[in-house]
Amino acid sequence: MRYVAIGDSFTEGLGDERPDGSLRGWADLVAEGLAVALGEAVHYANLAIRGRLLEPIATAQLDAALALSPAPTLLTLNGGGNDMMRAGVDLTRLVDLTERAFRRCASAGVRLVLLSGADPSQRLPLGRTVHRRGVVLTAAIAELAARHDVLFVDAFNDVEVRRAEYWSPDRLHLNAAGHQRVASLVLMALGHTTEAHAVDPGPAARRSLRVETRYYREHVLPWLSRRIRRISSGDGVTGKHPDWVSIEAKPRV
Repeated sequence: MRYVAIGDSFTEGLGDERPDGSLRGWADLVAEGLAVALGEAVHYANLAIRGRLLEPIATAQLDAALALSPAPTLLTLNGGGNDMMRAGVDLTRLVDLTERAFRRCASAGVRLVLLSGADPSQRLPLGRTVHRRGVVLTAAIAELAARHDVLFVDAFNDVEVRRAEYWSPDRLHLNAAGHQRVASLVLMALGHTTEAHAVDPGPAARRSLRVETRYYREHVLPWLSRRIRRISSGDGVTGKHPDWVSIEAKPRV
């Protein structure tokens, strides 16, 4: 098994930090889960970079993924979340980019698994707009995946992961529990026996004026500043595993 993941911050693992500060995330957990399920080491690469729009994911990242030696046997693709937060996004173009990626993977003999990102819109500014776009894009991608017989993991319509307990303080990225939830959905879709990760609901979070003011100061304003300056959180960032690393099968505890 040689598994490569491409995408944006969702696939890079933002919000799920190890004790040493490095990022983990659902794709790392899928690689670990595959190693356990298969009972052998899995070769794993992760080319995802935060802030990336779908076009560079479906072109430059896909180019790099298919150029790995030896070639991958499994590839996960997620993208479009950053596009949906931009004014004037062309959803039809995102579907076309995804279809081209489908065809390239098929031509290369690489099994493709497509993911929709989890829906963050309930607690975001302009969340209704993001949700509306996400509904349209997810439905179009699901239809496309069915037509091409590609496995599609629909995290966007997973109601459980929309709960606040699965999200980081920025309300945009999943936390460790959220990434575990998505990893379990992917492993189940791939046919491996596991349970969908879930956490017990905690006390309802208070959204006071003080809490909201701090949220806008620490998370919304920096994001707006980057948009105005036309810079990305991923500028200067490279994929965390640009070449194969070996993920050993850890014994179950």
